[in-house]
Amino acid sequence: MKRAIYPGTFDPLTRGHLDIIERASKMFDEIVIAIGDNPDKNPLFSVAERATMIKKATSSLPNITLVKFNSLLVDLSDELHANIIIRGIRSASDFEYESQLNYANISLKKDVETIYLMPSLEYSFVSSSLVRTLLKFDGEIKHLVPETILKDIEKKRGD
Repeated sequence: MKRAIYPGTFDPLTRGHLDIIERASKMFDEIVIAIGDNPDKNPLFSVAERATMIKKATSSLPNITLVKFNSLLVDLSDELHANIIIRGIRSASDFEYESQLNYANISLKKDVETIYLMPSLEYSFVSSSLVRTLLKFDGEIKHLVPETILKDIEKKRGD
């Protein structure tokens, strides 16, 4: 069975994330969405809220599982017996950053492989930080986040 890990903060999940998840779910038997629990990032949504939104948005995909993690990704990959990491890249700067992470992971675990997926063109500019900024300034976000979780995200407006 081919299991891959898609790690991220997902604060909040965007249409770009969902695009990567849907496409990756066709490539692998199981996609483990690993929700990063890093309080230093000062997330807008708790891990539980992010998990709930991801479950809602991916409910039609039978091969998705969720885990929370606050460890090295290579340690999680050992725990899950998954040596494939999926990362989304939107730009050359994303690739530069992600390649550094990839080399660091390989230095810790030789048999880990990273698969880079570019989001579909219409989501190439979408990021969680953009969504959080638009929320802060009362901007429109419905075109950036999955419809199934729009109300969950809108509740944070003005918090």
